[in-house]
Amino acid sequence: MARFLKKNKASLHRPPGSVIFVGSRKVDQARVTVMDYDQGNLREIDLKKVAEGERFKKTETVTWINVDGVHDTELITELGRSFELHNLILEDIVHTGQRPKMEEYDDCLFLVVKMLHFDQEREEVVGEQLSMVLGRTFLLTFQEQPGDTFEPVRERIRRQKGRVRGAGIDYLAYALLDTVVDNYIFIIERLGEKVEDLEEEVLFAPRQAVLEKITRYKREMNYIRKAVRPFRELVLQLNSLDSDLISDKTAPFLRDMQGLALQSVEIIDTYREMLFDQLNIYNTGVSIRLNEIMKVLTIFAAIFIPLTFIAGVYGTNFEYFPELHYKYSYFIFWAVLLLVAGVMIRFFRRRGWL
Repeated sequence: MARFLKKNKASLHRPPGSVIFVGSRKVDQARVTVMDYDQGNLREIDLKKVAEGERFKKTETVTWINVDGVHDTELITELGRSFELHNLILEDIVHTGQRPKMEEYDDCLFLVVKMLHFDQEREEVVGEQLSMVLGRTFLLTFQEQPGDTFEPVRERIRRQKGRVRGAGIDYLAYALLDTVVDNYIFIIERLGEKVEDLEEEVLFAPRQAVLEKITRYKREMNYIRKAVRPFRELVLQLNSLDSDLISDKTAPFLRDMQGLALQSVEIIDTYREMLFDQLNIYNTGVSIRLNEIMKVLTIFAAIFIPLTFIAGVYGTNFEYFPELHYKYSYFIFWAVLLLVAGVMIRFFRRRGWL
């Protein structure tokens, strides 16, 4: 399946709001987990039945319900029915090719972002869609597969570290988004190190393998950029949002995250420019090398043109050639050839061509 665009044949000619999975199935069975907490208490459970989660809808505690595996449209539909989610939200959750965005509904905020992971063996960035529904007393998150991206947040909740246990739903949503953008910066730095290390190879060993690396890193930077630039727009929308779902206490943290998102975009643009420069340097180096080769070949050809002429003259079958019967003709012939070649080489050196 294409990395930059997900095929959408299944939803063709279907009405808006149709819950149809688009993407590649990454887990065998979907899993629903719940973290319900306040400052003094914490409960972690695995939901066997989606209906069991409905009791968390109107509690005074902070409830985080996470779903791993969005291919199960029946589960997503049942969960949406329990929490009274709009069908358009459900449609976007199961369509894994969504562009990062934020949409405001009457009683909730819906956010879509891309979580990125770096495959060290293949040197490839792998993306996964994360959907978030921010309600007044609950936060729903939907991931394509289990992962450890949010494990630091879970550990902070378990160990009562930081502000998360004493803050509300909006701060929890911020903490998860902050983890996503921190991971962006980490991946960009990892890939950026490889781009910077490539400079010496481009300058001193411009081989075909170097061109393949430049092309691969350009593709990965473009893939990251496709996720990060819309994420920056999403954070800008959150900062300018006039909603009682976002408290004044959380606003400064969102502004800080806006700076991180902007920094990520700037770093990506910097590395993309470096790759374009490296590609130009590579092409220039190849052209210079080709010119050097052509210069040497041209000089050899220029030197042998008069020698070939002389040899051609004395290789003809005329009957009368005075020099042919002279005792030292052969040695004189070679002396003339070497003299002509030496004079031409000296001439080329004086002109700076050698």
